[in-house]
Amino acid sequence: MTELELIEAMRAGSKNPLDSRSENDLGRFGLGLKTASFSQCRKLTVASSQNNHKISAKWDLDFVAETEDWSLQILDDNEISNLYKINSMQKNGTLVLWEETDRIIDNTVSSLTENIVYEKIDSVQKHLELVFHRYLKGKDKVNIFINDEQLKPFDPFHTKHPATQELTEEIIAIETSKIIIKPYILPHYTKISVQEYDYYAGEGGYLKNQGFYVYRNKRLLVSGTWFRLIPQSEMYKLARIQIDLPNSLDHLWKIDVKKSNASPPSIIRQRLKKIIEKIAGTSTRVYRARGHKSSSSNSAFWERHSARGEINYSINKEHPFIEKFIEDLNDSKVSEFNNILNLIGDFFPKDALYSDIGNNNPKDINPISIPDIELEEMANNKIKMERDFMTDDEFIKYFKSTEPFNIYTKDWIRFMKNAI
Repeated sequence: MTELELIEAMRAGSKNPLDSRSENDLGRFGLGLKTASFSQCRKLTVASSQNNHKISAKWDLDFVAETEDWSLQILDDNEISNLYKINSMQKNGTLVLWEETDRIIDNTVSSLTENIVYEKIDSVQKHLELVFHRYLKGKDKVNIFINDEQLKPFDPFHTKHPATQELTEEIIAIETSKIIIKPYILPHYTKISVQEYDYYAGEGGYLKNQGFYVYRNKRLLVSGTWFRLIPQSEMYKLARIQIDLPNSLDHLWKIDVKKSNASPPSIIRQRLKKIIEKIAGTSTRVYRARGHKSSSSNSAFWERHSARGEINYSINKEHPFIEKFIEDLNDSKVSEFNNILNLIGDFFPKDALYSDIGNNNPKDINPISIPDIELEEMANNKIKMERDFMTDDEFIKYFKSTEPFNIYTKDWIRFMKNAI
């Protein structure tokens, strides 16, 4: 920056929010640098270098209070040479320096400890990796470092995962601008690793992170909200909707000074409701989906029934294991066994399960862990009994689609080649 540009940048409210601006401009009010800085420190110094010529200006709130005058201090060459990190500046660039930081800890903390500092740094890092994740990747990415550690983009839509669904993009034309809306459905938890699940669930969990993500020129303004159009729900927990706004629509979306809030106008709210209705079915299907695919209706131990607005679960009495067991019972025992199965199905602990899934990592709830060697032993028994009635291909198809064989971690084709 030149000296005049630096002075203008240090002026509070240096821009008229009604002025036209470049479509890539992230600013609006000319307040960001100053308000963000004074929310954390009492002394703000900005130094800028243009072709190795350095200039600097400083706001010192203690100096302002002492002199009772809002005077911007212009630093001389000697003062500039003593600034922290000034020698690391490149030929062209700008350094923003905070001193007398007085907001890192609140009044409930008596002293600043390393743990507190690390917690704050970790919080800042996660915030920046989310808010600017689209700037931190790609050909023209921006590199941001904290204590020499480069930040990595946190993509809330998990777009690189093959099981993430990108639904049909919609464009809303308003005035002379366009709003671009891209819905995503995140993978079912059985499709991702424990580490991925914890990473993308974040501190608030999947339930908190569902909803709209509003971007203004690729900078995230608002995340994880349905704008009170619908309540947060387990059924929508995998739904994320990206909304891209141009800066020309700030007035309609009521973008505030901090650019941390936005509210859709009435005409947009109606369109957003319809978009939610469209994605509801997809999100629900993925949420309810199992971690494996079944090729026939009698392959799972449990069945789901939906009728007249009610959903019920029951034990599948046509499962091959259950059918085989029933074949060896006399009539009285068959009736007794069927009554037992009905009771087990009727008293399925759905309320407790719903609560546990909502408050915990689903991977921690009763994980199915039958060793491969036990599955192979059961498979061998099946082959012994049915060898005369089924081909190798039929056995492979059966094992791949039938519980519990479908959780086998190895290859059933290879197993059959070596089967007894």
